[in-house]
Amino acid sequence: MKYLKITGFLSLMLFMVSCSDFLEEEPRDQQSVDQFFAEPGQAESAVNFLYQNGAPDMYISQGVFRGSDAMYLQYLSGFFDNEFSGQERQVDLAQQLAISPTEIDATLNRIWQNLYQSISGANLAIANIPDTPGLSEVESNNLIAQASFFRAFAYFYLVRMFGDVPLITEPVGGLEEVFVPRAPVSEVYDLIVSDLNVATAAGSLPNGNMVNNGFRITRETALMLLSDVYLTMSGAPLSDNRYANAAEAARAVINSGAFSLIPHDRDGDGNVILENSAYNKMRRAKTLAEDYIYQIEYEVGIRSFPYPQWSFPASTSGSVGSAYANINNAYGPRPELYAQYDQTLDLRAQEKQYFHTTFTTTGGDEITFPVTPYIWLDEEVFFTTAQSAKNLRVYSYPEALLVAAEAIAQSEGVTAEAVDYLTQIRARAYWTTDPETIRAGLAGLSVGDFVEEVWKERNRELIFDSKLWFDMVRTRKYPAGADGDVTFVDLIGRQNTFGQTFEEKHLLLPISDSEIQTNPELTQNPGY
Repeated sequence: MKYLKITGFLSLMLFMVSCSDFLEEEPRDQQSVDQFFAEPGQAESAVNFLYQNGAPDMYISQGVFRGSDAMYLQYLSGFFDNEFSGQERQVDLAQQLAISPTEIDATLNRIWQNLYQSISGANLAIANIPDTPGLSEVESNNLIAQASFFRAFAYFYLVRMFGDVPLITEPVGGLEEVFVPRAPVSEVYDLIVSDLNVATAAGSLPNGNMVNNGFRITRETALMLLSDVYLTMSGAPLSDNRYANAAEAARAVINSGAFSLIPHDRDGDGNVILENSAYNKMRRAKTLAEDYIYQIEYEVGIRSFPYPQWSFPASTSGSVGSAYANINNAYGPRPELYAQYDQTLDLRAQEKQYFHTTFTTTGGDEITFPVTPYIWLDEEVFFTTAQSAKNLRVYSYPEALLVAAEAIAQSEGVTAEAVDYLTQIRARAYWTTDPETIRAGLAGLSVGDFVEEVWKERNRELIFDSKLWFDMVRTRKYPAGADGDVTFVDLIGRQNTFGQTFEEKHLLLPISDSEIQTNPELTQNPGY
């Protein structure tokens, strides 16, 4: 298999190249596995590699016109637009539910190989760190926990996108081709849970948030991923009821005390100061210790945060005076998605909160444009430098509350605790509504109705965290509605916003044609 040809000592030829102070990696040449783990710094570099490769690759820009691979999955939902979908055929094919293993071979190959390269690096680290001279037991356990987290995260992406995938847990030290068949989804999840149990074991990782841990993952980071894994396992296609486990993991994050919801600033009369709302605080901050449970770190001069380039439509380029060579509304919500927000009561839907539709030029002219992400706009970066050091949020405290609310309801019923977690999210968004009114409206709901309220808030609150497509796959439900009145209908057989009908085959990506040809042990997903 192609990706296995870069495992073992060959992978060490390239991936341990120094690129940043915050990774603290050291340049490497051709070395054997034994030579590489000759001292602690080399083991640390092996783990550093994982912070910028594999699952983190899903969030890295593939260019202003293409977006990121995490965005690409959202195009499959039919709820996101891209001004250049006609030029970027892989985007158009996703929106039209017409992807094939040949027509988007390059996209599929990139995703597959990036994730397996990370798995290869994690395997190498996990196998060799225990024997690295000079590492204490505490240091060794910490590094193994970090590597286990990233291996789990990579496999979590693979299994949700492709279903059955090759399961590789040992480093390969030779040049020979290694052909591995696909393992069942259940076995892949068994490894993911096992790895995250290692990462969340008491004492393996420090507790708290990543900011206070030098932007390294903490036990709560691993618990957050584990809660998402258990929630996903409970839904389709596995349907393995792990809601109680998801609730336990999410509760541990919440009860750690390391995180909290960002509040709105208010004036003396208690009114929200809109430019200092929680959502504008998120927009302006480089990082938020209490909100970012897992984040990807950026540094100017090393790798710039790319998302500001997607905060204005391309059609406004000549009017807004961007410092970027090109801009693109690559993640514009379709009207059917934007309509899931109550346009009057929900602060997230108000102008210059989550989104914007207007801009006043230096000459005083107001221009209007389709709904575009505002939360990614950094004015100085966008208009002056085109270089951003802002970190990217992947898992957040709001998501921990939403996972806990759903999982508790499914495993224990609509308890006061579950209601409180959902109320916290909704009360911040519905900034003029009495929280007790919100709480009372949720408390009397059935489990099914309450869970659907959680799903609504996941779609609204986490829209920029690339969660919607995976939620549609695990729930097998399609959110439909207008002006905040959302109903959930069966996904299979439903038309998307482009008029295309979802079939069972669309819920998994095909394996690229070139990968199938390279590895005779692979089989293609049904329908492709």
